Amino acid sequence: MKLSIYQMEILPGDPQGNFKKVSAWVEKEVQNSKPDLIVLPEMWTTSYTLEDIHIHADENGKDTLPFLQTLAKTYRVNIIGGSFANKVNGKVFNTAPVINREGEVVYQYDKVHLVPMLNEPKYLAGGQKVPEIFELDGVKMGVIICYDLRFSEIIRPLALEGAEVLFIVAEWPLARLNHWKNIQITRAIENQMFVVSCNNVGAYDGVTFGGTSMVVNPWGDTLIQGSEKAEETLSISINVEETLEVRKKVPVFSSRVRHLYKQGL
Repeated sequence: MKLSIYQMEILPGDPQGNFKKVSAWVEKEVQNSKPDLIVLPEMWTTSYTLEDIHIHADENGKDTLPFLQTLAKTYRVNIIGGSFANKVNGKVFNTAPVINREGEVVYQYDKVHLVPMLNEPKYLAGGQKVPEIFELDGVKMGVIICYDLRFSEIIRPLALEGAEVLFIVAEWPLARLNHWKNIQITRAIENQMFVVSCNNVGAYDGVTFGGTSMVVNPWGDTLIQGSEKAEETLSISINVEETLEVRKKVPVFSSRVRHLYKQGL
């Protein structure tokens, strides 16, 4: 499976400008790399313009979803559509859409864990369902959003249900870059699956974002890593069958002693 990850510098509060950027990037990337799947960062339509997010948010995804669906159908490419500010019944959610090659929305996830350090709970509503498995090209996958990475309890169930790839879409700050890199490697090792992340670069409202988008294999090896500051594309092919090989060699899941574990923790 060939991946193209857009480590994007987002235009704050300019959804139409960002649509143009992404459209041009997808057209060029499909021609150059012919990926099976493309990945966008968190809140790529608006960035973290939280004080004005009700103004910039997309009402029920009426603009963002058709835009991504058209790209997917036109270029016959699967899309992990980052996330966007999605206004539903007056509340704004941080929503991650997944689109298949036929332009169908196969999954949507609303970010459950809101970031207190960025004051997200003041402006956004938290999702009420933890991430679930979805499939693209027959591969079981999961997607989480930024701060979710810190919560292993929502990620392990995906692995237990057979997820081979975990996608993380993010606007992760440079100030906590060490956490970003090391937690991804930990999640890959403990869940024996690929971890693919797409972060943004640039700065907004005093926060500098850290780039360093990554692909980590099930052994915990970093296969590719973006820079901290540059807008760039990471292109790489992965063999998802490696997850099965690792799980056979180190049979963590069959070694679990579930009846001894505390429930709800």
